[in-house]
Amino acid sequence: MENLMATRLSLNGVFPPIPTPFDEQGDLALEALTANLAHWNEYDLSGYVVLGSNGEGVYLTTKEKIEVWETVRRAVPDEKLVIAGTGSESTRETIALSRLAAGAGADAVLVLTPHYYGGQMSPEALRRHFEAVAEQVPVPVMIYNMPRFTHIDLSAETIVEIGRHPNVVGLKDSGGNVGKLAEIVRATEGHLQVLAGSASFFFPALAVGAVGGVMALANIAPQALLDLYDRHGRGKWREGAVLQQRLVPVNTAVTARFGVPGLKAALDMLGYYGGPVRSPLRALDDAELRALKGILERDGIL
Repeated sequence: MENLMATRLSLNGVFPPIPTPFDEQGDLALEALTANLAHWNEYDLSGYVVLGSNGEGVYLTTKEKIEVWETVRRAVPDEKLVIAGTGSESTRETIALSRLAAGAGADAVLVLTPHYYGGQMSPEALRRHFEAVAEQVPVPVMIYNMPRFTHIDLSAETIVEIGRHPNVVGLKDSGGNVGKLAEIVRATEGHLQVLAGSASFFFPALAVGAVGGVMALANIAPQALLDLYDRHGRGKWREGAVLQQRLVPVNTAVTARFGVPGLKAALDMLGYYGGPVRSPLRALDDAELRALKGILERDGIL
Protein backbone atom coordinates (compact mmCIF):
# COMPACT_ATOMS: atom_id res chain seq x y z
CA MET A 1 0.00 0.00 0.00
CA GLU A 2 1.55 3.29 -1.03
CA ASN A 3 0.33 5.75 1.57
CA LEU A 4 0.93 9.28 0.36
CA MET A 5 0.40 10.55 3.90
CA ALA A 6 3.53 8.68 4.98
CA THR A 7 5.68 10.59 2.50
CA ARG A 8 4.45 13.96 3.77
CA LEU A 9 4.45 13.34 7.53
CA SER A 10 7.32 15.12 9.28
CA LEU A 11 8.40 13.88 12.69
CA ASN A 12 10.89 16.68 13.32
CA GLY A 13 10.90 18.19 16.77
CA VAL A 14 9.92 17.40 20.35
CA PHE A 15 6.99 15.13 21.29
CA PRO A 16 5.90 14.51 24.89
CA PRO A 17 4.49 11.02 25.53
CA ILE A 18 1.69 12.37 27.70
CA PRO A 19 0.34 10.69 30.85
CA THR A 20 -3.32 9.73 31.06
CA PRO A 21 -5.04 11.51 33.98
CA PHE A 22 -7.39 9.59 36.27
CA ASP A 23 -9.62 10.90 39.04
CA GLU A 24 -9.63 9.60 42.61
CA GLN A 25 -12.09 6.85 41.62
CA GLY A 26 -9.73 5.64 38.91
CA ASP A 27 -11.84 6.89 36.00
CA LEU A 28 -10.57 9.00 33.11
CA ALA A 29 -10.20 12.69 33.98
CA LEU A 30 -10.73 14.08 30.50
CA GLU A 31 -11.23 17.70 31.58
CA ALA A 32 -7.85 17.57 33.30
CA LEU A 33 -6.33 16.14 30.12
CA THR A 34 -7.75 19.03 28.12
CA ALA A 35 -6.40 21.53 30.66
CA ASN A 36 -2.93 19.97 30.54
CA LEU A 37 -2.93 20.13 26.76
CA ALA A 38 -3.86 23.81 26.85
CA HIS A 39 -0.63 24.42 28.78
CA TRP A 40 1.52 22.21 26.55
CA ASN A 41 0.05 23.82 23.42
CA GLU A 42 1.71 27.09 24.49
CA TYR A 43 5.08 25.54 23.63
CA ASP A 44 6.42 24.91 20.14
CA LEU A 45 5.99 21.15 20.48
CA SER A 46 5.50 19.20 17.26
CA GLY A 47 2.77 17.01 18.71
CA TYR A 48 1.98 14.36 21.29
CA VAL A 49 2.29 10.62 21.73
CA VAL A 50 -0.92 9.42 23.34
CA LEU A 51 -1.19 6.10 25.21
CA GLY A 52 2.41 5.09 24.96
CA SER A 53 4.31 3.71 27.96
CA ASN A 54 3.89 6.93 29.96
CA GLY A 55 0.19 7.01 29.11
CA GLU A 56 -0.48 3.71 30.92
CA GLY A 57 -2.01 2.53 27.67
CA VAL A 58 -1.79 -1.14 28.66
CA TYR A 59 -4.23 -0.43 31.52
CA LEU A 60 -7.01 1.14 29.45
CA THR A 61 -9.98 -0.51 27.80
CA THR A 62 -10.53 -0.01 24.08
CA LYS A 63 -13.44 2.33 24.82
CA GLU A 64 -11.26 4.42 27.12
CA LYS A 65 -8.49 4.58 24.52
CA ILE A 66 -10.88 5.97 21.93
CA GLU A 67 -12.15 8.58 24.41
CA VAL A 68 -8.60 9.70 25.17
CA TRP A 69 -7.59 9.92 21.50
CA GLU A 70 -10.72 11.87 20.61
CA THR A 71 -10.22 14.25 23.54
CA VAL A 72 -6.62 14.93 22.57
CA ARG A 73 -7.46 15.50 18.92
CA ARG A 74 -10.12 18.06 19.86
CA ALA A 75 -7.72 19.88 22.19
CA VAL A 76 -4.71 19.97 19.86
CA PRO A 77 -4.28 22.37 16.90
CA ASP A 78 -4.30 20.70 13.49
CA GLU A 79 -0.66 21.54 12.90
CA LYS A 80 0.43 19.45 15.91
CA LEU A 81 0.55 15.70 15.35
CA VAL A 82 -1.36 13.18 17.43
CA ILE A 83 0.52 9.87 17.48
CA ALA A 84 -1.47 7.01 19.03
CA GLY A 85 0.15 4.12 20.83
CA THR A 86 -1.60 1.03 19.45
CA GLY A 87 0.86 -1.85 19.88
CA SER A 88 -0.82 -5.06 21.02
CA GLU A 89 0.31 -8.65 21.30
CA SER A 90 -1.49 -9.91 18.22
CA THR A 91 -1.22 -8.52 14.73
CA ARG A 92 -4.99 -8.66 14.35
CA GLU A 93 -5.61 -6.60 17.50
CA THR A 94 -2.91 -4.09 16.57
CA ILE A 95 -4.52 -3.52 13.17
CA ALA A 96 -7.99 -3.16 14.69
CA LEU A 97 -6.82 -0.73 17.36
CA SER A 98 -4.77 1.27 14.85
CA ARG A 99 -7.82 1.68 12.62
CA LEU A 100 -9.83 2.91 15.62
CA ALA A 101 -7.08 5.39 16.45
CA ALA A 102 -7.10 6.68 12.89
CA GLY A 103 -10.86 7.08 13.11
CA ALA A 104 -10.42 9.05 16.34
CA GLY A 105 -8.14 11.52 14.59
CA ALA A 106 -4.63 10.14 15.04
CA ASP A 107 -2.12 11.26 12.41
CA ALA A 108 0.07 8.19 12.92
CA VAL A 109 0.30 5.11 15.12
CA LEU A 110 3.19 3.98 17.31
CA VAL A 111 3.46 0.19 17.39
CA LEU A 112 5.32 -1.51 20.23
CA THR A 113 6.99 -4.84 19.52
CA PRO A 114 4.91 -7.88 20.55
CA HIS A 115 6.82 -9.62 23.32
CA TYR A 116 4.76 -12.07 25.41
CA TYR A 117 6.02 -15.04 23.40
CA GLY A 118 9.46 -13.47 23.31
CA GLY A 119 11.36 -16.63 22.38
CA GLN A 120 9.35 -16.91 19.18
CA MET A 121 9.55 -13.27 18.16
CA SER A 122 12.20 -13.87 15.52
CA PRO A 123 13.25 -11.08 13.15
CA GLU A 124 11.04 -12.67 10.50
CA ALA A 125 8.00 -12.83 12.81
CA LEU A 126 8.44 -9.20 13.79
CA ARG A 127 8.99 -8.07 10.22
CA ARG A 128 5.78 -9.80 9.13
CA HIS A 129 3.89 -8.23 12.04
CA PHE A 130 4.94 -4.66 11.27
CA GLU A 131 4.46 -5.05 7.53
CA ALA A 132 0.94 -6.46 8.01
CA VAL A 133 0.03 -3.50 10.22
CA ALA A 134 1.53 -1.02 7.76
CA GLU A 135 -0.33 -2.67 4.91
CA GLN A 136 -3.76 -2.47 6.53
CA VAL A 137 -3.76 0.79 8.49
CA PRO A 138 -4.82 4.07 6.81
CA VAL A 139 -2.25 6.27 8.62
CA PRO A 140 1.56 6.12 8.80
CA VAL A 141 3.12 3.59 11.16
CA MET A 142 6.02 4.12 13.57
CA ILE A 143 8.13 1.33 15.07
CA TYR A 144 8.50 1.47 18.86
CA ASN A 145 11.60 -0.30 20.16
CA MET A 146 11.49 -0.38 23.99
CA PRO A 147 13.81 -3.18 25.16
CA ARG A 148 13.60 -2.17 28.85
CA PHE A 149 9.91 -3.14 28.97
CA THR A 150 9.60 -5.74 26.23
CA HIS A 151 12.99 -7.47 26.67
CA ILE A 152 13.19 -7.51 22.87
CA ASP A 153 15.69 -5.25 21.18
CA LEU A 154 15.06 -4.99 17.47
CA SER A 155 18.31 -5.21 15.55
CA ALA A 156 19.34 -2.44 13.19
CA GLU A 157 19.00 -4.89 10.29
CA THR A 158 15.40 -5.78 11.23
CA ILE A 159 14.45 -2.13 11.67
CA VAL A 160 15.94 -1.26 8.29
CA GLU A 161 14.00 -4.11 6.65
CA ILE A 162 10.72 -3.03 8.23
CA GLY A 163 11.50 0.57 7.34
CA ARG A 164 11.49 -0.24 3.64
CA HIS A 165 7.70 -0.44 3.69
CA PRO A 166 6.32 2.81 2.24
CA ASN A 167 3.84 3.23 5.12
CA VAL A 168 6.46 2.81 7.87
CA VAL A 169 7.57 6.39 8.46
CA GLY A 170 9.45 6.46 11.74
CA LEU A 171 11.19 4.79 14.65
CA LYS A 172 11.03 5.66 18.33
CA ASP A 173 14.02 3.93 19.88
CA SER A 174 14.42 3.89 23.66
CA GLY A 175 17.41 1.57 23.76
CA GLY A 176 19.97 4.36 23.86
CA ASN A 177 22.51 2.79 21.50
CA VAL A 178 23.55 5.87 19.53
CA GLY A 179 25.84 3.89 17.23
CA LYS A 180 22.89 1.72 16.26
CA LEU A 181 20.79 4.82 15.53
CA ALA A 182 23.54 6.15 13.27
CA GLU A 183 23.58 2.84 11.38
CA ILE A 184 19.79 2.96 10.90
CA VAL A 185 19.88 6.57 9.68
CA ARG A 186 22.62 5.76 7.19
CA ALA A 187 20.97 2.58 5.90
CA THR A 188 17.47 4.04 5.47
CA GLU A 189 18.74 7.21 3.74
CA GLY A 190 16.20 9.49 5.35
CA HIS A 191 13.05 7.49 4.58
CA LEU A 192 12.77 6.20 8.14
CA GLN A 193 12.73 9.16 10.52
CA VAL A 194 14.48 8.28 13.78
CA LEU A 195 13.42 9.74 17.12
CA ALA A 196 15.23 9.43 20.44
CA GLY A 197 13.05 7.68 23.01
CA SER A 198 14.64 9.37 26.01
CA ALA A 199 15.99 12.80 26.89
CA SER A 200 19.10 11.08 28.28
CA PHE A 201 20.57 10.73 24.77
CA PHE A 202 18.62 13.33 22.81
CA PHE A 203 21.55 15.52 21.75
CA PRO A 204 23.81 12.59 20.70
CA ALA A 205 20.91 11.10 18.73
CA LEU A 206 20.38 14.38 16.88
CA ALA A 207 24.10 14.49 16.15
CA VAL A 208 23.94 11.17 14.26
CA GLY A 209 20.82 12.03 12.27
CA ALA A 210 17.75 11.66 14.46
CA VAL A 211 15.06 14.20 13.58
CA GLY A 212 13.53 14.60 17.03
CA GLY A 213 12.55 12.88 20.22
CA VAL A 214 9.64 11.34 22.11
CA MET A 215 10.69 11.97 25.70
CA ALA A 216 8.94 11.77 29.08
CA LEU A 217 10.89 14.79 30.26
CA ALA A 218 9.14 16.91 27.61
CA ASN A 219 6.02 16.78 29.79
CA ILE A 220 7.66 18.74 32.60
CA ALA A 221 10.54 20.53 30.87
CA PRO A 222 9.33 21.16 27.31
CA GLN A 223 11.27 24.38 26.82
CA ALA A 224 14.56 22.84 27.92
CA LEU A 225 14.22 20.12 25.30
CA LEU A 226 13.13 22.62 22.66
CA ASP A 227 16.23 24.64 23.53
CA LEU A 228 18.37 21.51 23.15
CA TYR A 229 16.79 20.82 19.76
CA ASP A 230 17.47 24.44 18.78
CA ARG A 231 21.12 24.25 19.91
CA HIS A 232 21.66 21.29 17.59
CA GLY A 233 19.90 22.99 14.69
CA ARG A 234 22.11 26.07 15.04
CA GLY A 235 25.33 24.11 15.51
CA LYS A 236 25.78 25.24 19.12
CA TRP A 237 27.53 22.01 20.09
CA ARG A 238 29.15 23.10 23.36
CA GLU A 239 25.97 24.74 24.65
CA GLY A 240 23.99 21.67 23.63
CA ALA A 241 26.39 19.34 25.42
CA VAL A 242 26.17 21.35 28.65
CA LEU A 243 22.36 21.42 28.53
CA GLN A 244 22.23 17.68 27.75
CA GLN A 245 24.39 16.93 30.78
CA ARG A 246 22.19 19.07 33.03
CA LEU A 247 19.03 17.23 31.99
CA VAL A 248 20.28 13.69 32.66
CA PRO A 249 19.61 13.54 36.47
CA VAL A 250 16.07 14.89 36.28
CA ASN A 251 15.33 12.66 33.30
CA THR A 252 16.51 9.63 35.27
CA ALA A 253 14.23 10.64 38.14
CA VAL A 254 11.06 10.72 36.02
CA THR A 255 11.90 7.62 33.99
CA ALA A 256 14.10 4.86 35.42
CA ARG A 257 13.94 5.81 39.12
CA PHE A 258 10.33 6.85 39.77
CA GLY A 259 8.64 6.00 36.46
CA VAL A 260 5.07 7.01 35.64
CA PRO A 261 4.16 7.70 39.31
CA GLY A 262 7.11 10.11 39.47
CA LEU A 263 6.15 11.83 36.25
CA LYS A 264 2.59 12.35 37.48
CA ALA A 265 3.83 13.62 40.84
CA ALA A 266 6.15 16.07 39.06
CA LEU A 267 3.23 17.36 36.98
CA ASP A 268 1.26 17.97 40.19
CA MET A 269 4.20 19.91 41.65
CA LEU A 270 4.41 22.06 38.51
CA GLY A 271 0.74 23.04 38.45
CA TYR A 272 -0.44 20.55 35.85
CA TYR A 273 -2.78 17.68 36.71
CA GLY A 274 -0.84 14.47 37.33
CA GLY A 275 -3.24 12.68 39.62
CA PRO A 276 -3.31 9.01 40.58
CA VAL A 277 -1.81 6.12 38.68
CA ARG A 278 -3.89 3.08 37.85
CA SER A 279 -3.44 -0.09 39.89
CA PRO A 280 -1.22 -2.11 40.15
CA LEU A 281 1.08 0.91 39.85
CA ARG A 282 1.41 2.72 43.17
CA ALA A 283 1.88 6.35 44.08
CA LEU A 284 5.19 7.60 45.45
CA ASP A 285 5.57 7.58 49.24
CA ASP A 286 6.49 10.69 51.21
CA ALA A 287 10.23 10.02 51.10
CA GLU A 288 10.13 9.51 47.34
CA LEU A 289 8.12 12.70 46.88
CA ARG A 290 10.68 14.66 48.88
CA ALA A 291 13.51 13.18 46.84
CA LEU A 292 11.75 14.00 43.56
CA LYS A 293 10.99 17.56 44.67
CA GLY A 294 14.64 18.05 45.63
CA ILE A 295 15.81 16.91 42.18
CA LEU A 296 13.33 19.19 40.40
CA GLU A 297 14.42 22.15 42.52
CA ARG A 298 18.13 21.45 42.13
CA ASP A 299 17.88 21.23 38.35
CA GLY A 300 15.75 24.33 37.96
CA ILE A 301 12.58 22.57 36.80
CA LEU A 302 10.59 23.51 39.91
